[in-house]
Amino acid sequence: MRMLMVGAALVMMTSAAMISSVMADDDDAKGAQKLATQGRDDYWHCLAREYSRVGNQGLSEQDFGRSVAGACPSERQYYRVALLDYLTAQYPDIDAGAHLATANRAVEAAQKDIVTAFVKHKPPQK
Repeated sequence: MRMLMVGAALVMMTSAAMISSVMADDDDAKGAQKLATQGRDDYWHCLAREYSRVGNQGLSEQDFGRSVAGACPSERQYYRVALLDYLTAQYPDIDAGAHLATANRAVEAAQKDIVTAFVKHKPPQK
């Protein structure tokens, strides 16, 4: 009888440890997701400030694109790293190089979107 109780206790402790581990992993993923979202928002706000700069009004699409590509370096890097951390936490079995490629594509997409908005809302040239 005593062995049965010890066995049951071990099963309960193991289950609790596994659940705790899963919950900790879930908390890590949620924290990483929050940081990635914050990084995205910070990068977008910085790009919006770049979009709104008065000196950009006369730029061509190509010149504005180059300006955006060099703008907000710390926000861009933070977003890239935070997204990489999130992807790694969410999908640990996928190669880190694939996660980095995804993070880089997300940064490129943000830059492309701001350039597209710039072109669409640019006043006609006289």
